[in-house]
Amino acid sequence: MTQSERNERQRLRPAPLLFEPSQAAADPEHFFDLESMEDPRELLARATELTQAFRAAADRSVEFQAMAAAQLADPRRFDRLSAADVAERAEWTEDYAKKMIEFGRSLLDVDADVPGA
Repeated sequence: MTQSERNERQRLRPAPLLFEPSQAAADPEHFFDLESMEDPRELLARATELTQAFRAAADRSVEFQAMAAAQLADPRRFDRLSAADVAERAEWTEDYAKKMIEFGRSLLDVDADVPGA
């Protein structure tokens, strides 16, 4: 991902997810108060916001997984893990772990080139 793509993603970042109170989260029918919305326009708008927020959160989480995997597999670490060990910890296949390690290295390389990153 180029720096301009990163800047664009940050600029277009959707509304933050709000955590639900534990009582509401315990009710399987309750989901971010969507079930109580009667106006379909409001429901569609809020559901769309949540969808975008969850997608952005999932994408960002994958990036952090990749960076952590790359750091754990860094050959400069005395306690480095093999791709198989990373895969086991993350519950991935070894092939996927290798891809994530490479992806993480590319993210870490980009961050090293950006001042203040």
